[in-house]
Amino acid sequence: MRRNLLAGLCLAVAAGLLVLVGAALDLDLESVALFGGAAGAVVALVPDRTPLVRLGGFAAGFLAALIGYLLRAAVLPDTSTGRAVAVVVVLLLCVGISAGTAGRLPLWTLLLGTVALVGAYEYTYAAAPPELMTTALETTTTLFLSLAVGFFAASIAAPVVARRDDSAPAEARDNPNTDGHSDRLRLNDMMETSK
Repeated sequence: MRRNLLAGLCLAVAAGLLVLVGAALDLDLESVALFGGAAGAVVALVPDRTPLVRLGGFAAGFLAALIGYLLRAAVLPDTSTGRAVAVVVVLLLCVGISAGTAGRLPLWTLLLGTVALVGAYEYTYAAAPPELMTTALETTTTLFLSLAVGFFAASIAAPVVARRDDSAPAEARDNPNTDGHSDRLRLNDMMETSK
């Protein structure tokens, strides 16, 4: 609990400083500082796989969302049907990437990356779809800066968890009772207790 509170305090201070420094340097970070910082903190704090894998999944989901915007701007009509097709394509890309990596890139990281871009960019895109290349680059830059600040701030005090063996079969990773290791530990504990 103490580590979570410390991580939250580090994140709050870092996000506040990010907004102040961004305003002083005219970086226009105010609109994404909280969003990006919080998303970065989630990637840092969720104890699933390594930080590099979590960041990789986030980036892949981010790219899937960007592909959705490119489809909307280039070939899909600006109607509810066009937006629905883009949503389906983006989510299928996320599921496909996770399945294609045999779950090594967890689906939640991909979805978080998708949500981060959509949350930070949808309003800007809707205001001027033809300016996608310029506005997407600006949003991506500011979002990744705030994401990095949030990730590193939360990482300072992130709870430490045991590393999970990603090379084990998915059933064994998801159910610790099937990998044999937990059974051996339980058996050893029982034998020690019986002595």
